[in-house]
Amino acid sequence: MNANLIIDRNFKIGGIDPRIYGSFLEQMGRAVYSGIYEPGHESSDKYGFRNDVKDLVKELKPSIIRYPGGNFVSGYNWDDGIGPVSMRPARLDLAWKTVETNEVGLHEFMRWADEVDAEVNMAINLGTRGIDAARNIVEYCNHPGGTYWSDLRRKNGREEPYRIKTWCLGNEMDGPWQIGAKNADDYGKLAAQSAKVMKLVDPEIELVVCGSSAIDMATFASWEATVLEHTYEHVDYLSLHSYYGNQDNDLPGYLAKSLGMNDFISSVSAICDYVKAKTRSKKVMNLSFDEWNIWYHSHEKDSKNEPWQKSPAILEDIYNFEDALLLGCLIITLLKNCDRVKIACLAQLVNVIAPIMTKKGGAAWRQTTFYPFAQASHHGLGVVLRGSMDVSTYACNEFDAVPYVEYAAVHNEEKDEIALFCVNRSPSKVFDLSVTLQGYKPKRIIQSTELCGHDVKQINTAKSCSVIPAPSNAIFNKNVVSAALKPLSWNMLRIGL
Repeated sequence: MNANLIIDRNFKIGGIDPRIYGSFLEQMGRAVYSGIYEPGHESSDKYGFRNDVKDLVKELKPSIIRYPGGNFVSGYNWDDGIGPVSMRPARLDLAWKTVETNEVGLHEFMRWADEVDAEVNMAINLGTRGIDAARNIVEYCNHPGGTYWSDLRRKNGREEPYRIKTWCLGNEMDGPWQIGAKNADDYGKLAAQSAKVMKLVDPEIELVVCGSSAIDMATFASWEATVLEHTYEHVDYLSLHSYYGNQDNDLPGYLAKSLGMNDFISSVSAICDYVKAKTRSKKVMNLSFDEWNIWYHSHEKDSKNEPWQKSPAILEDIYNFEDALLLGCLIITLLKNCDRVKIACLAQLVNVIAPIMTKKGGAAWRQTTFYPFAQASHHGLGVVLRGSMDVSTYACNEFDAVPYVEYAAVHNEEKDEIALFCVNRSPSKVFDLSVTLQGYKPKRIIQSTELCGHDVKQINTAKSCSVIPAPSNAIFNKNVVSAALKPLSWNMLRIGL
């Protein structure tokens, strides 16, 4: 079977904001406690943070990390997590029915994020708190000094401001599960006023306003429209959240779910443009897909958890090979929408529906989904090119025409190379990929890898990580690059120009 792709350097989708390779850490489960932070572990630094986990996070290379939630943030007092640890209160976390000790708070997390070379996307509580707490945390984090909150930061050990650029105005505020859930009018008014005071404190920040919690919410579309009518000129991004699963064990349908993500992005972009027209604005509202991932393996186990534990194991999906293939398709979809999606956060980073897993007192390892994300975050920077592919399709329950081969092509002018990411969805067919590069002169294949040849349910463990990319063969002749895409495979080609 053939897959013929034409790429022309004059046809571009847009530039990639590095924040599209973001992740997420919520103060829940074992994401923080016994995830990134475990005092007494043999690898832990003097502050109690695991160096082995830091090394894996650096290898994954998330550009920005959303924190501290998630549902958790809607009942969180950020000032519980500053000052001497011994004086911090333990609180009931009503979102996940656990106990939050506040041993890790704002300063500890900011230090850790700096060590792994990631920006922070700070979320504020618009559930139980509001405008006053919103302006106070910006003053605490970003104001140089000479005021109550900025001087308190300095007293607590941080002389220079953190200069956090990206902020989320709450989380999933239309969800009935959310503490302090609101209707669209009430949330839109609160978000607009919070945004105004936050930008009065620091005009340089960028703000993400909550979209609907999911595309299948009854509030979807009308929520976005109403909230944006209140906030359009005060915020910079609208959020999207979506999770995907293979509950029906339908592989062709599962690997097609990235088409649903694409439709979701298109729908939300249309709503934004409607409000732009209605408000006569000249600003284009960009998107923050700040929760996306695969989440379904842990549902049954989580239903049996006892409440009010400290950092219990929850949402600990163990990912398999088919999950890695879908995750690759989802990354490709985000790249193909980089003209509107500027921020995206893989939810989450460690232990909780995460590419990195740890054992308390033991090892840390890479799940199967680690590899597509890491390869894209390292090599998928620059400009996404709008190609034309001739390839056969198949039908499934949800979609009529699913291309067997999904792809994204990225031109990195700084490195003078093109990175091509491809997924072959077919369980049995090899696709002979032929890539014509118009306007380019390829010189060599820098790197060619494939993730393939595994049972779809194969997983990685602390003792055995066999689902990993391996070198593959690719050749070029003049301006044409050729490679054989094996059945059920994630592929990366790096072409030197």
